[in-house]
Amino acid sequence: MTDDKGSHGLIQWHGTTIIGVRKGGKTVIAGDGQVSMGNTVMKPNAKKVRRIGQGGKVIAGFAGATADAFTLFERLEKKLEQYNGQLLRAAVELAKDWRTDKYLRNLEALMIVADAETLLVLTGNGDVLEPEGGPESQIAAIGSGGNYALAAARGIDEYEQDAEKIARRAMGVAAEICVFTNDRVTVETI
Repeated sequence: MTDDKGSHGLIQWHGTTIIGVRKGGKTVIAGDGQVSMGNTVMKPNAKKVRRIGQGGKVIAGFAGATADAFTLFERLEKKLEQYNGQLLRAAVELAKDWRTDKYLRNLEALMIVADAETLLVLTGNGDVLEPEGGPESQIAAIGSGGNYALAAARGIDEYEQDAEKIARRAMGVAAEICVFTNDRVTVETI
């Protein structure tokens, strides 16, 4: 994650690569482990992908400010409890809060969240985006290396049937190209 001065003069941590792949009845979210400040790697093995919700039936990955992402994970877990594990409903409600709440709207992060049926990208603009493709194959990526991972995954999607293999190879490509992405990948599968 790179740093730059935020609107309040505080150092903000940015950068990473997170990819979500749904294919063949399997959903995978993978993320690298690098946390950077400027041109210094502060931590090489951060865990930016995790299971959340009751029974760990939802997986989520974040790109952006770490503390902000943990706040959003916590809020999403509360929404999942409130809406009986319905990911789409919980995500929409979180996105509404994120956009309108005075405190939350200052959070700088993006999230990819998924359960067995749904893959979504959540933003602070109130967006809840479902990637193209439908139930057969969906791919979404965020972060500084997200476009590299997305392009790599789309390039092999037609030839590879295993969602985890697609995600791992895409992360490998991103790590080779993006200086803010490393090859210490965390993968969660549903």
